[in-house]
Amino acid sequence: MDKQTQTELEAAAFRGLVAHLQNRSDVQNIDIMNLAGFCRNCLAKWYKSAANEKGVELSMDEAKEVIYGMPYDEYKAKHQEKASAEQLEKFADTSGHAVIEGL
Repeated sequence: MDKQTQTELEAAAFRGLVAHLQNRSDVQNIDIMNLAGFCRNCLAKWYKSAANEKGVELSMDEAKEVIYGMPYDEYKAKHQEKASAEQLEKFADTSGHAVIEGL
């Protein structure tokens, strides 16, 4: 497979993942983090980083809007539930990170 085709397939797979996550707003970021070790915010950070590496100025808010399909604050108000104590405990145990308030 040539490099251009590989890049196009990777881009299509990424778009499919983003569309899937936008359609599954019932799946909370904390659950994705606990199961897979990444979430929508991670994708936004990676997207922003890739843009910046290419010389494209992109804010974190703009990157989140690409991933969430709407401004992040709007998404949170519509779809994000407060994480339970159990979810936060699992996050702390599996990630080695301190619990992030507001997840």
